[in-house]
Amino acid sequence: RAIRALKGGGTMAEAMGVNTAWMKVVIFVVAAVLACISGFLYAHLQRAVNPTPFGLNYGIEYLFMAVVGGVGHVWGAVLGAGILTILKDVLQGVLPKLLGANGNFETIVFGVLMVLLLQYARDGIWPFIKKLFPSGPPVAAPEQAERLPLRAKPQAGELILDVKAARKEFGGLVAVNDVSFQVRAGEIIGLIGPNGAGKSTTFNLVTGVLPATRGEVLYRGEQISGLPSREIVKRGIGRTFQHVHLLPTMTVLENVAIGAHLRGDFAAQGGVTAAILRMNQNEEAKLLHEAARQLERVGLADCMYMEAGSLALGQQRILEIARALCCDPALLLLDEPAAGLRYKEKQALAELLKKLKGEGMSVLLVEHDMDFVMNLTDRLVVMEFGTRIAQGVPEDVQKNPAVLEAYLGGVE
Repeated sequence: RAIRALKGGGTMAEAMGVNTAWMKVVIFVVAAVLACISGFLYAHLQRAVNPTPFGLNYGIEYLFMAVVGGVGHVWGAVLGAGILTILKDVLQGVLPKLLGANGNFETIVFGVLMVLLLQYARDGIWPFIKKLFPSGPPVAAPEQAERLPLRAKPQAGELILDVKAARKEFGGLVAVNDVSFQVRAGEIIGLIGPNGAGKSTTFNLVTGVLPATRGEVLYRGEQISGLPSREIVKRGIGRTFQHVHLLPTMTVLENVAIGAHLRGDFAAQGGVTAAILRMNQNEEAKLLHEAARQLERVGLADCMYMEAGSLALGQQRILEIARALCCDPALLLLDEPAAGLRYKEKQALAELLKKLKGEGMSVLLVEHDMDFVMNLTDRLVVMEFGTRIAQGVPEDVQKNPAVLEAYLGGVE
């Protein structure tokens, strides 16, 4: 699942704790081993090896097999190889008779087939077949599955996040200009400001997606600025993204289970080898049960086995929150969580965040819906052009002249 998560981009996978560099090495090694086995079998069968069969034509055929069956699906590879091999034999016998001449006419048919597939079925044939037989990974009943270990939560009022004069420069552009603020346990803090104010960049500094040019970010007294995303999430900071980062062809349940990646004891279960051979079923049951519990927590339990790409935008944002909760965070960073939600969905989200606050979780959110923010947050931090221009309780911030100037262009 972690390897499949790379298809959605390394940023999301790293933010969920996946060591993307290591996973890419694993992919390379597995592919190399399969190539070695293939070469051995070929040499053993032919009793001689020459470079002719390894020319461009065979490379194109292997590409066809992957595209026809479906890249990223094991059974898709089998299906593609079967279809191409059988079709090639049939066409080599039929086309010369129809055209009255000999030649590699099947290559033209494969070319047309490739164009049609890329136009109408970019993920190959296997996903269409899979939809005819919907099934999801089994989720153990609550009394059967072991619960994953929970991290120790901070005491109410404890200083969780301390951002000290954080600065981010892109060449001559100062995106975040010496911004400072704090988040304490059990607080909901809103980070607001006009478009381009540097809010999402500040999020990326806190979560390690971007390195700070200077300044410090401390989490529970430990400096985390400079650490990679996977090390930061390990310490208890979960996040969502401004633009939804999901794996659309994976089920909702599996998307959420990616968030629990660091909570499983994979080394004890045999690591990647055990996962490939399906020998880690006990560990997998615990992760999937945790994912199902978080989906029920956010109200998406009915969509558990649906493809994530089939959900509406609002549901996809809620799914991202469930995935972040699967990390068991003490601090939750939400980047525009209410964007795309209807009024009732926003109310349900507000109730969920209040419930999390009651459980001792801290929330730092970026949002443009002022009604949503003003009725939910304990304190607000206002940014404009990368600089913090105001800070305080919502009632005071609403009356701040600098904030009114930033949002409304000045009020008489």
